Amino acid sequence: MRAWWVDDPGPLTGPAAGRPLVCGERPDPVPRPGELLVRVRVCGVCRTDLHLAEGDLPPKRHGVIPGHEVVGEVVGTGPGCTIFSRGERVGIAWLRSTCGRCRCCLSGRENLCLTPRFTGWDDDGGFAELATVPESFAYPLPDTFSDEEAAPLLCAGIIGYRALRRSGIRPGGNLGIYGFGASAHLAAQVAMFEDVQVHVMTRSEKGRRLACELGAASVGGTTDEPPVLLDAAILFAPAGTLVPPALRALDRGGTLAVAGIYLSAIPELDYDAELFQERRLLSVTANTRQDGNEFLELAARIPVRVSTTPYSFSAADRALTDLAADRVSGAAVLHIAASPADAR
Repeated sequence: MRAWWVDDPGPLTGPAAGRPLVCGERPDPVPRPGELLVRVRVCGVCRTDLHLAEGDLPPKRHGVIPGHEVVGEVVGTGPGCTIFSRGERVGIAWLRSTCGRCRCCLSGRENLCLTPRFTGWDDDGGFAELATVPESFAYPLPDTFSDEEAAPLLCAGIIGYRALRRSGIRPGGNLGIYGFGASAHLAAQVAMFEDVQVHVMTRSEKGRRLACELGAASVGGTTDEPPVLLDAAILFAPAGTLVPPALRALDRGGTLAVAGIYLSAIPELDYDAELFQERRLLSVTANTRQDGNEFLELAARIPVRVSTTPYSFSAADRALTDLAADRVSGAAVLHIAASPADAR
């Protein structure tokens, strides 16, 4: 099969830019007991893939195939599979497996499993023609969405949904969103559907335009002060320097949820101005399968508008470079099997 894999992690932009990804032929994967073999149609390009390629998120092993927003067709099953059949469309997400036995799994917090495995980090992902996934961690996908629209829902959407829930925002409240890319534009629509006022702060001009189109209550630059005190905020941009201004923008008792798996260093905080009055700073770690199923059902019911930028399979490295340079509007999606006419 054709695939892209991480060979030599390093920057994709700037004076030290290199080519951390390699494209070539790899052996076809074979599904193990309880696993599906999936022919990949499309795969979303997530900022986590960028962190993996650039080395901010160290690869678990050399030559891992990135991609964890996978939409494809079941073309084979390992022994013991009973949920999906050949020909069905399924989604493969970031959380690939959990132990099911540790204290976190047994208390309904499988996202905090002590020995999890992740698609495109521990095990090969969807920047390839074929992929495998444990059947119990594959998602049925709503018919509401095309393959290209469904792909970003599987990480950007699910993680944004969990971050929204962790923020504790309630109907009628004011929510701040810092950074406005693939995940943020989906979480914002869920929030607005639930009668939340969304205030967007982002450096991306394309992101500001998209936020306005989607109906944000206000839109500004990353360090701009929102027009109202925020009941909650979500930091999607991987910039620790935004933590202090986001905390200062919170009302008393407000929560700042950090949605990314990677964050640059957080500057020293001023306790009185940024944490006192019971402001909270918390992280978001992966998701549970319940999060995923809840979000996919809600996304279809709203239905959310998924903004995508298509890329051909041969342009996977360019998609990551564009993502690093903030040139992507919404979510980048690789077309593996066939490329649409407007793919880059």
